[in-house]
Amino acid sequence: MNIGFTTPGHERIGDGPAAGILLDDVCRDFGDKQAVSHVTLEINKGEFFSLLGPSGCGKTTTLRMLSGLEYPTSGSITLDNEEITDVPANKRSVHTVFQNYALFPHMTVAENIAYGLKNRGLDKKEIRVRVGEMLDLVELRGQENVSPGSLSGGMQQRVALARALVLKPKALLLDEPLGALDLRLRQHMQTVLRQIHREVGITFVYVTHDQGEAFAMSDRIGVMRSGKLLQVATPEDLYRKPVNEFVAQFLGSSTRLGGIVTEVVSNGRYAIKLPGSGIECECAGAAGMGEGDRIVAVIRPESIRVHTAGTAEDGKDMVGLDAAVDSVTFMGSHYRTILRNGESVILAHIPSNAAPVKAGDNLHASWNVRDMWAAPAEKEA
Repeated sequence: MNIGFTTPGHERIGDGPAAGILLDDVCRDFGDKQAVSHVTLEINKGEFFSLLGPSGCGKTTTLRMLSGLEYPTSGSITLDNEEITDVPANKRSVHTVFQNYALFPHMTVAENIAYGLKNRGLDKKEIRVRVGEMLDLVELRGQENVSPGSLSGGMQQRVALARALVLKPKALLLDEPLGALDLRLRQHMQTVLRQIHREVGITFVYVTHDQGEAFAMSDRIGVMRSGKLLQVATPEDLYRKPVNEFVAQFLGSSTRLGGIVTEVVSNGRYAIKLPGSGIECECAGAAGMGEGDRIVAVIRPESIRVHTAGTAEDGKDMVGLDAAVDSVTFMGSHYRTILRNGESVILAHIPSNAAPVKAGDNLHASWNVRDMWAAPAEKEA
């Protein structure tokens, strides 16, 4: 289907634009509070990019500055090599889809989609063609003459997407658009959004506090906290190579063991000591740490193996400790198992078809040092 956008490989298939976005040292102050603090970020053309972080971290304010609903206190914003820092929202070639779809209840689905085109003065034939393209894109053909209020939440979200995309924006901004949907529908809409992104090929900037949602759809993710952009990377690198303890704990469950760097072997590789567990080993970690720095060793639960206490698993580069089972929770595909040894807390995912364990069992938890990552520890208050 040729709808005048750009394909995911960035080949032009029509006269529609593609966007690259650059935020250069952007700050946004509200009185004496800095909601966004010195954010520099480049979003590639045609990328599905997500801003991820807890409530109040500055991600929505950043999106609003991209849309023109807020202006930076300092810094600059560039869209497709054109500075738009002070350009009003209605003059920017971006459109936003919110959690509240804001559809017009007195209009049909087709009339909602056509609304912006009519305001631009396009002729009826072109409007009809472009609305039809959008109905096909979001798979709502046959629903064009119904009221949006009669549709499910997922279908209403598709109408909102079509209404934004029909205007052929350079970038589509999405502010937690799936937050009002139930889990099953939200997961389905993640697939729909990814498919639509591949179809139109333009830049998507997505805001969410849900790690799973960001992982499911994004090419890259930027993690924010307290107005600062902490790390930008692919989902895989964020999960396996967090830049600090906060990113490690925010992006999924993990075992985090406190320790120190005893030697810098090379930039990004360290000898570490974990006093609480008695483990001393060498592993990879975040660049830039020095001897004596406090760290957390991060091990994801799928990397931890458990077996009979008092035994050591054969194999090179394996480390671990004996620990008692504190709790076991059935999660369908696995048992979420928490083990303790003094202050050391181990989280393991034991396959549900493995031999069952129960609270109080004494086991040995082990993992390969290749599956461990050293990250700077949170600074003590």
